[in-house]
Amino acid sequence: MGRDKALLVVDGRPLAVTVAAVLDEAGATDVVAVGGDAAGLSAAGLKTAPDGHPGEGPLGGILTALDHFAPSALPVVVMACDLSAANPDNVTAAVDAVAGADPAVGVPLVDGRRQWMHACWTPGARPLLAAEFARGERAAWRAAEAAVAGGLSILEVTGLWPGGFRDVDQPGDLGTSGR
Repeated sequence: MGRDKALLVVDGRPLAVTVAAVLDEAGATDVVAVGGDAAGLSAAGLKTAPDGHPGEGPLGGILTALDHFAPSALPVVVMACDLSAANPDNVTAAVDAVAGADPAVGVPLVDGRRQWMHACWTPGARPLLAAEFARGERAAWRAAEAAVAGGLSILEVTGLWPGGFRDVDQPGDLGTSGR
């Protein structure tokens, strides 16, 4: 895209604000944008936290989010900032999937593909993911799959609205959300 997608305006507001609003609508008790342009995100009305692992891929951002909310026993939903049509029912389903499970991740399954950048992580997943990160892993999916050996449950969430996972990767992906 050539610019920070979090602040890209779609349907009248920055993409990160759209995602934050969906998390709020789904019942999130606290929403924080991790990393990125803190000044721009704050100016858009979002609470921010610096990425504890800048430039270290998605797994670093997930670990930062889990660290930010520790020592809470609540699960943490981590969503990409470029979901133009994120859906609160999809978020709720991922949260519901991990109820009573720890360590676990509730990961949406859409068209046979796991949606790792829309997953719900329990606090007990953090040490398992951190161990994989320390071994050099940066991809959330590979870290989660490796952490199964340490007890992580990967709980696939199905029956979701597939449009809620549409992301904006190139100018042709822009347009109305369809929500």
